[in-house]
Amino acid sequence: MSEMLRAPAEAKYAEELDYLESVDTGPKPFSWRLSPRMARLFVLGSERADGLDREISQKWFGDRSFVERSIVTLASDRGLLLIGDPGTGKSWLAELLSAAICRNSTLVVQGTAGTTEDHIKYSWNVSMVIARGQSRESMIPSPIMTAMEQGVVGRFEELTRSTSDVQDALISILSEKYVSIPELDHDNIVFAKPGFSIIATANSRDRGVNDLSSALKRRFNFVRIPVVTNRRSEAEIVRFRTEELLRRHHIDLDVPPTLLDILLQSFADLRTAASAATSDDERLESALSTAEQIGVLEDAILHSQFFGDRTLRAETLAGSLVGSLARRSPEDLAILNKYLHGVVEPRAKRDGGGWEDFLDGGRQAIATLS
Repeated sequence: MSEMLRAPAEAKYAEELDYLESVDTGPKPFSWRLSPRMARLFVLGSERADGLDREISQKWFGDRSFVERSIVTLASDRGLLLIGDPGTGKSWLAELLSAAICRNSTLVVQGTAGTTEDHIKYSWNVSMVIARGQSRESMIPSPIMTAMEQGVVGRFEELTRSTSDVQDALISILSEKYVSIPELDHDNIVFAKPGFSIIATANSRDRGVNDLSSALKRRFNFVRIPVVTNRRSEAEIVRFRTEELLRRHHIDLDVPPTLLDILLQSFADLRTAASAATSDDERLESALSTAEQIGVLEDAILHSQFFGDRTLRAETLAGSLVGSLARRSPEDLAILNKYLHGVVEPRAKRDGGGWEDFLDGGRQAIATLS
């Protein structure tokens, strides 16, 4: 793990998964490594009532019903589609579910405009084909085909970013549970083993890019992941991710609760302004998601560590916020400037404290970028 920039969930939480397997007495669908109850516990964390000898950390912060519906869908061998706005934790939930079910979350296809049918079925090792001809040995299975052969979970990220041809190729896989290889005369069908399923994610803001056909929709169970609006839940997510960041970079730096409150309140204010805006020019291009909030805090922490005095300050946080959210010039800068003068300045005069430094840091950042 020390040699991985980012360890997959099954490696990162291997000890927890080993422990849960050792105490799991519940019924397991197919070849699952954990029962549905233990899979839910792995994702959402343990409570005292669970009666375990050790604590299991909470890794995904959201409504329990979303996790339970996702697990039930996968236990029925139907495809699962996690859909929601950017930064709502869809990919992270998919990774955690795959780790809990089969201890392998790395069989992933990333959907893009360049994704082809080969990426979800198979391709060929050209040099081996020239030397020995087409055979199963010269075939390169896709992550999805590998998941079928092993009876585990395959993942498809950003499904609606892929073209209709690629999406249509999934229909037979999800319904028939096999892939034909017409180039071969023998051993030319790969059947899915019990336990195979697909977890796909889709960005709700991509609607209209490559809409899913009704035939493909019928083969997925949809779980819509909403934007986190609960202040306490969002604070827990940001704190959890920040602690991971500090451990990964071996940084010994405190995040004062007052600065975390300023960050949360700033995003809440900007979301309110975005909701009240009457045109796209009056909205930040940013989705203002929890993930982007974490990115702002990460930027501020690293800047304080490497270019500051290793103390996180409000002005550094403001500079990171402006630098991260100002993607269009001059539109986004004008929106942020309006926010600083119309909301932050009166609050700084009224409440003082970190808001004054936050206002100064924001102004300096906007002046630099203007």
